[in-house]
Amino acid sequence: GMSYPKLSIFAFLLTQASLLCVLDAADKKRSYTNPKEVDADYAIQGEYSGELGADNEKYGMQLIARGAGKFDAYSFSGGLPGDGFDPAADERAGPYKFATKDGVISAEHEEMKAVVKGGALVVTGSSGEALGTLKRVDRKSKTLGKKPEKGAIVLFDGSDAKSWKNGKMTKEGHLLRGTESLKKFQDCYLHMEFRIPYEPFNRGQGRGNSGVYMQRRYEVQIIDSFGEKASHNLCGGIYSIAPPKMNMSYPPLTWQTYDIEFKAAKYDDKGKKTANGTLTAWHNGVLVHKDQELPKRTTASPEGESPSPGAVFFQNHGHVVVFKNIWAIER
Repeated sequence: GMSYPKLSIFAFLLTQASLLCVLDAADKKRSYTNPKEVDADYAIQGEYSGELGADNEKYGMQLIARGAGKFDAYSFSGGLPGDGFDPAADERAGPYKFATKDGVISAEHEEMKAVVKGGALVVTGSSGEALGTLKRVDRKSKTLGKKPEKGAIVLFDGSDAKSWKNGKMTKEGHLLRGTESLKKFQDCYLHMEFRIPYEPFNRGQGRGNSGVYMQRRYEVQIIDSFGEKASHNLCGGIYSIAPPKMNMSYPPLTWQTYDIEFKAAKYDDKGKKTANGTLTAWHNGVLVHKDQELPKRTTASPEGESPSPGAVFFQNHGHVVVFKNIWAIER
């Protein structure tokens, strides 16, 4: 049969009906907090999944919006993270750069191109031969909307913010970051759901940043790191301690979940630490930390290590990150 180019590398010709207007400084600073009020690029960015090549091999694609019709794209052999991609054996490749010209978003690489048509990426080779189609997918965490288990302490169900110190709610009934639970915990299981704003012009740590701190001491990072390489300081990472097993981030403005099993550090009668705390975490229903030791408080945590229980704390890093369906089980 025909030999196809190696398909861990892609190029795209992304078409978009709307011509982009000239952006002013205010647009560049814009943080979109409502999925119904977004720019034209939002419908293009996101996840694509399908089969490519002579052997119909499964691939995933993540397109990150960079503002003004520009995108970075990454390919995943084996499928999207959490849907076939094995970080040990498969390849994450990119970024492939896209720019807009005359209302058309395009890039080419090794004589391959792809066109977005009706929510799909149609990939073709050098002679225009079809290599396959990746369809746009909007995934949902399998723990999204998880009901509080028997014996759970409901910390937030959308009715009020009375379980939170200076807790504030949005008009939509979500809890705003910059608060902590009035209840303090030792060993516990925590379920929480969070939504990160869409900030296409922001980069790195300036993109939808917050964080959840167990006992106000140990941070699991919350940030828009959709499409990025897994890191301790990106979503799912335990800040300054450990990266997640893989980056399970969904696109910004998609509801995401953390399910965290936390074991507090142990201390002797004199208050000396005898064993580190541990943390097991699932990001969007996928295991990203297993019995990860916490040898120290994470950088910039509001509370030092001690035998006393501590609150669940949601960091305010200046970005409008919101939360819902928060409950805990004391172990």
